[in-house]
Amino acid sequence: MSQSLRIALAQFDFPVGDVAGNTGRIVQLLQEARDEYGADVVVFPELAISGYPPEDLLLRPAFLRDCELAIARIAAETTGIVAVVGWPQSAGAVVYNAASVLREGKVETTYRKRELPNYAVFDERRYFDVDPDGDNCVFELNGVQVGVVICEDLWYPEPLAGTVAAGAELVLVPNASPYERGKHAQRDALLAERGAASGVGLAYLNMVGGQDAVVFDGASVVADGDGSVHPAAVAFSEEMLVVEYNVEARSFMPLRWIDDGDESMDALAWRAVTRGIQDYCRKNRFEKVWLGLSGGIDSALVLAMAVDALGADNVTAVSLPSRYTADLSNDLAVEQCKALGVKLETVPIEPAFQGLMQSLSAMFEGQEADVTEENLQSRSRGVILMALSNKFGGLLLTTGNKSEYAVGYATIYGDMCGGYAPLKDLYKTEVYGLSKWRNTVGGAPVIPPAVISRPPSAELRENQTDQDSLPAYDVLDGILYRYIDQEQSREDIIAAGYAPEVVDRVLKLVRISEWKRHQAAPGPKVSRRAFGRERRYPITNGYMG
Repeated sequence: MSQSLRIALAQFDFPVGDVAGNTGRIVQLLQEARDEYGADVVVFPELAISGYPPEDLLLRPAFLRDCELAIARIAAETTGIVAVVGWPQSAGAVVYNAASVLREGKVETTYRKRELPNYAVFDERRYFDVDPDGDNCVFELNGVQVGVVICEDLWYPEPLAGTVAAGAELVLVPNASPYERGKHAQRDALLAERGAASGVGLAYLNMVGGQDAVVFDGASVVADGDGSVHPAAVAFSEEMLVVEYNVEARSFMPLRWIDDGDESMDALAWRAVTRGIQDYCRKNRFEKVWLGLSGGIDSALVLAMAVDALGADNVTAVSLPSRYTADLSNDLAVEQCKALGVKLETVPIEPAFQGLMQSLSAMFEGQEADVTEENLQSRSRGVILMALSNKFGGLLLTTGNKSEYAVGYATIYGDMCGGYAPLKDLYKTEVYGLSKWRNTVGGAPVIPPAVISRPPSAELRENQTDQDSLPAYDVLDGILYRYIDQEQSREDIIAAGYAPEVVDRVLKLVRISEWKRHQAAPGPKVSRRAFGRERRYPITNGYMG
């Protein structure tokens, strides 16, 4: 009879800073893995005790002491099962990104992460050290040699190769890997390569949940020793996953494994954003959200996402018509709210706008109307929305998209008001794509087709459209994607077929709008280069390339 191990992978959310709550949940889940699923070993995500990323909490000695007390408490509860738990280990003046093997009331051994990512959203070299004397982590379980590496370690060949050379017949890989478009395919390719090269099974566990501007997708996966990668587990969902590992065959058999029914780019992006909204609200203790609903595509998409994330009863839309708002805009806002069962309030901005104009009339006398008056209308809306949020409670969602944030087509203290920006990392063309996709799933359309088909407009002057001020969005987004996400030069973008004068105009707008982005609300990362912690350019910048 072939020897086997039963492995539980705790694909759950462990909020940053909630050491006591995470500790209690880990104890509960390890007992569940033992008692309900008969697991021999249960694996928890990277830094599960502290949550990921804990950032400057790691500079607080009291926080590190709490994490050390937590690992001891969890170890004391570990009987009849082995647990692998991620935590920040303080060792004098240094801190390690560690995973400890807990067995029968004790910390048996601790592995310290070797490869510390310091790119994109990651900043681990600011906080963690690499142990120069660190050993491979291989422990015996029911006669099987089991190894441990952590997240980034797997992206380099040496840590896994060293672990296998030390005798590992199976390697457990706890992760905190944020979602971005296309990442599932990258993970599968990596696991296939590492599994085939090492000849051992790999159990890749990923964290779930939104944390400020990142969203962890779960989508845990196992790969056999011949490089065969099994279907990923469901993304953005908390699950206890259980597999049986055949040591002789070096292969996995799912016992409790929920496959992802839809891994399309749009489906995953939608779930990333809605999970981001849900967790940002829950973790910051907001039960309800507000948003300004204009009858345009961006606010319509945010409304649909908010309802999917929180339920219609927890969402209030506010129509803020101006003297330039078309009747169609008002009608479409009403239509969508009726379809979704959302309460719609209407607050005309004309009195607020006129009050501001009257206050400024003496100083504005003799001046031609320009963008200043347009921005005052937008800021009137921002003031009203923030007042409603303050008076009645709840989080204000802002509705700007990545294209607008990129070129500054947004009013600071106006339509940028809000605490969370769901579309911040979605270009306008992606906003249209997601809107069309959402209308194809779950029954009747949730975004009125006329919202999708009409030309976008800020409606801050007569007959205004976005294309009065910007290139066509397919052109604009093509340039922005190359410049921001792919970091191409001006010359590269022009060589791709874009007109030099258009490229120069767009790149200039990106550069001079950096100050706005530094003040923008956080929003969920879905791309390779999201504004915020992932793309950090100086405001004062003389480089023109």
